Amino acid sequence: MQLVPSANRLSTSGACALGWLPVLRKTVVFLTGFLSVAAGAQEFPSRPVRILTVETGSGQDITARLIAPELTERLRRPVIVENRARIAINTVAKSAPDGHTVLLYGPSLWVSPFFEDTQDYDPVRDFAAVTLAVTSPNILVINPSLPVRSVSELIAYAKDHPGQLNYGSGGTGSNSHLAAELLKSMAGINIVRIPYKGAGLALNDVIAGRVQMIIPSGTSAVPHIKSGKVRALAITSARPSEVFPDMPTVASTVPGYESSAITGMFVPAGTPAYAINKLNEETVRSLRIPEIKLKLLGLGMDVVGSSPRELEVAMKEEMALTGRLIKEMGMK
Repeated sequence: MQLVPSANRLSTSGACALGWLPVLRKTVVFLTGFLSVAAGAQEFPSRPVRILTVETGSGQDITARLIAPELTERLRRPVIVENRARIAINTVAKSAPDGHTVLLYGPSLWVSPFFEDTQDYDPVRDFAAVTLAVTSPNILVINPSLPVRSVSELIAYAKDHPGQLNYGSGGTGSNSHLAAELLKSMAGINIVRIPYKGAGLALNDVIAGRVQMIIPSGTSAVPHIKSGKVRALAITSARPSEVFPDMPTVASTVPGYESSAITGMFVPAGTPAYAINKLNEETVRSLRIPEIKLKLLGLGMDVVGSSPRELEVAMKEEMALTGRLIKEMGMK
């Protein structure tokens, strides 16, 4: 019987040992990365968090200012609200993806690119979703002098008087504009648009009787509905809203109709999952505090507090619907 030389036995053993080296290196790299992520998660946030949003007094601004003190306490870092209007979008998109700069914004984030070829951001590519914070259903309101008291009566009146009714709206692509055009398209009615620089100005002219109807956000309409300055016909959410639980929906007359302004929280793309999850968890908890939820309801906003995935899906669905409507209507 031939014996295997000891040198060969050592060589085989050495080869086996060397074969484990790549695996060992990968394990070390993985553990290093894991420990780094764990350390980052423990330390987040490591400095003040900025929430950038639109103009003072808007639904998004009010939402941000209601949750900021609670987030400050929960995150143990100052949470500061900054009103940056449209500049907020590009500022957050270009910020470091570390979760310390947050965007709280509505539909114009994903609607504006349909109208402006010069946009230097992509709402899907440049942002990561955190949570769908609130929805603000629009409310179809009319001047009380108009002799209708329901959506069905309004549609019948519009068909009997084609081109004689008018509606006010904010700028092209604004929520009040798209909500009215969607109603016109689905109900097959001819109502003339009177554009304004903002939906608030248009609503004032509805109150004054210079314009007959508008579909503004619930936030802006609620005080005037309560005072009797305008007559509310229906809410534009798919289902009855907690804001006005007894108010009928437009969809009960025009099946499939839905138009609500959603406010979402976003961070720059590439933000670590631990930062997104922490922001999501604490923001949702803050939104669901009874006192905060009640205040938002009183201002015409339904609290949602979703997962990041749910906001991502909602935004893409909104983009698909808006894009189709803009194309069909030939909006410029």
